Amino acid sequence: MFRNYALPFFLAFFTCGIAQAAEPQTIRLWETDAPGALGSEEKDIPTAIVYLPETAKGPTPAIVIYPGGGYGGLAMDHEGHQIAAWANRMGMAGIIVSYRHRGRGYGHPAPMLDAQRAIRLTRQHAAEWNINPEQVGVLGFSAGGHLTTTVLTHFDRGMKQPHDEVDQQSCRPDFGVVCYAVVALGETFTHQGSQRNLLGSEPTPEMIEELSNEKQVTADTPPCFVWHTAEDSAVPVENGIQFYSALVAAKVPSELHVFPYGRHGIGLANDFPGAAQWPLLCEDWLKRTLDR
Repeated sequence: MFRNYALPFFLAFFTCGIAQAAEPQTIRLWETDAPGALGSEEKDIPTAIVYLPETAKGPTPAIVIYPGGGYGGLAMDHEGHQIAAWANRMGMAGIIVSYRHRGRGYGHPAPMLDAQRAIRLTRQHAAEWNINPEQVGVLGFSAGGHLTTTVLTHFDRGMKQPHDEVDQQSCRPDFGVVCYAVVALGETFTHQGSQRNLLGSEPTPEMIEELSNEKQVTADTPPCFVWHTAEDSAVPVENGIQFYSALVAAKVPSELHVFPYGRHGIGLANDFPGAAQWPLLCEDWLKRTLDR
């Protein structure tokens, strides 16, 4: 599945410094009303903020980014714009998804539909955005990490009844980066606020099971880079460990890093010794994964 398009960009980053980035553009995920839209106000319109590296000489990999916020808001700066800029510095496209959530009046399945649509849209615009459609991955933090593990385990190769040409594109990611993520639902270590915002106060056992994403991993789940901190008291590290254990059991090539110190919500972790290594570790993992 993975081609060798990415290697020149990683080599350029490691040997020549920071790649330049173009001004971001914001586009609607759907030109008309999104599925299940409750209105036509700004809160009802999910969007993608597209950051493209200027210095790319050939098709680049892309990271579709889901900021956290407990499914009640979006941490758009340190878990969105800063991450897209990091992707650009590696010579990769960064696409931030402003998805619907409870703060906008939406629960499941709206966040998942928006997240899947952003992957399809990236592939649909691959030629225009100079992206390799076979190297489109996902990255998310906290509840955005739950959304990441959702699209990593719930996908299709193109909708059977597409709404438009975009829906004909696959929404299966080619890789996943899972950052201090909410993963398991209905457990003692579940982040209750995220579960409540996503599924409501009285979810059915079937829905909890379906979106407990450590239980949905299969051999077809894409390769993953997973990291967490043991000190995280908001979203316990058991979430990341359970997801990684499921990946290992399914023989999915993946990597786990647990850092002893660091609170929840640290983004690139610049001020947290130990955890600050994760971007470099992830860059190395991406190079090895995309070069396979």
